[in-house]
Amino acid sequence: MPVIKFDAVKKIWYEIEKQASEIQPEFEVDINKRLTDIFHIGDYYYYIFHCADAEIEFTSDSVKEVLGVEKAEVFTNHYLLSIIHPEDLPYFYDFEKRVAKFFEDLSPEKIMKYKTSYDFRVRKADGTYIRIMHQNIVIQCNNDGAIIRTIAVHTNISHLKNTNGSTLSFIGLDGEPSYHDVSKGPIVYPIIKDIFTKMEKKVLEQLIKGHTSKQIADILFISKLTVDGHRKNMLKKTKTKTTVELILYSVQENWVDENP
Repeated sequence: MPVIKFDAVKKIWYEIEKQASEIQPEFEVDINKRLTDIFHIGDYYYYIFHCADAEIEFTSDSVKEVLGVEKAEVFTNHYLLSIIHPEDLPYFYDFEKRVAKFFEDLSPEKIMKYKTSYDFRVRKADGTYIRIMHQNIVIQCNNDGAIIRTIAVHTNISHLKNTNGSTLSFIGLDGEPSYHDVSKGPIVYPIIKDIFTKMEKKVLEQLIKGHTSKQIADILFISKLTVDGHRKNMLKKTKTKTTVELILYSVQENWVDENP
């Protein structure tokens, strides 16, 4: 399957929202098929995640109907992490580690042939919690299999499941085998307390807010090279591989203010 071009996908989404009629039929069918593969029955919203920058680039307006937020623009990484139920954060982080490992071991041609699926509780704008099914597929990667962008669908399944806990599954698409309930055997993370320097903490705070290295450099009045150095050091200290893992770990260790 060819790599789906994000710009073309984004254009189609915007045109669909505007009820435009000039959409290439064959491309729309392909995109709709990919989305249909990961939908469950219920109210949902979806968002585009840029892996390298660890940023949510686009969120559907239906997030307002599901979570009650006023604008889709407020749905950032930090916002998502801040509304996950505290009891669900540990396995959310654990699952994300397992997802990263699973795709790391896949051959490049199979990267776009799997979706991940698990559920957790999130807090709505009115303070109540709902259970959402988190489903994710890759929509853009390079020839070496490096993931560039993914699309995640969050479906309200509160009416289907009331119990706590979740299982992680990798669902094969296009004839690939599926792997259900692969969450056995917890990943143990070291307990780390106050290992960051004062400047590293400042950089971390800005990363959690979704700022890029260039933006952080401007905010803290330091060079981008210095910011990148701090980011590299924090990854090394926490034994994490990506900014997403670093942010998730900081949430798990209560380094994140839920009301920034």
